[in-house]
Amino acid sequence: MARILIINPNASSACTAGIDAAIAPFRVPGGPTLDVVTTPEGPPAIYSWRDWHAAVEPVCRRIERETADAYVIACASDPGIEAARATTDQPVFGVFRCAAAAAIARAERFGVIAIVEASKARHMLALRAMGLENRLAAEVALNATMDELLDPVLTRARMTEAAHALAAAGAGAIILGCTGMAHHRAAIAEATGLPVVEPCQAAMGPAILSTIA
Repeated sequence: MARILIINPNASSACTAGIDAAIAPFRVPGGPTLDVVTTPEGPPAIYSWRDWHAAVEPVCRRIERETADAYVIACASDPGIEAARATTDQPVFGVFRCAAAAAIARAERFGVIAIVEASKARHMLALRAMGLENRLAAEVALNATMDELLDPVLTRARMTEAAHALAAAGAGAIILGCTGMAHHRAAIAEATGLPVVEPCQAAMGPAILSTIA
């Protein structure tokens, strides 16, 4: 049976649990094994470029020592995706890139809710690499911590407000710009009436398809 290794590049086991819950519907009889792992030597969360770079080597080492048919970097900044792809002959998916692809399949323009202001530059880097920077309607940063995002209610009102602001800016779909936001997806979709893309879920389709001979 094929195996997909989904790597949370940060050290938060609570964030990993949220990722695992988000991708649980993709575990189906006869389908690939979906293993979600934490990176204990990674940063507590990826807020800054320094955090982004600190996550790269641990992710590459994990790929080197764990055999899988596909790998998913489960952080919406896609840390080290180029280095990871150079580490293995197997496909490596960045969840933010997958989310952007899913968003443009649903709408002409999309918006992003970011965890912090510094995330915007990393998201734009990925969008430019995909040629999609002009499809971004707007991006709003919560400037929240990972612990705040993981709370079931603490940031919900702020996320809803951000989503409405993105819709007002012309977004026809919304990307949750941090994997710590996964459990808010349904509530934001209900509040806005727009498709809301959770990046780890968006990566599952391409990753699973890549394992089919």
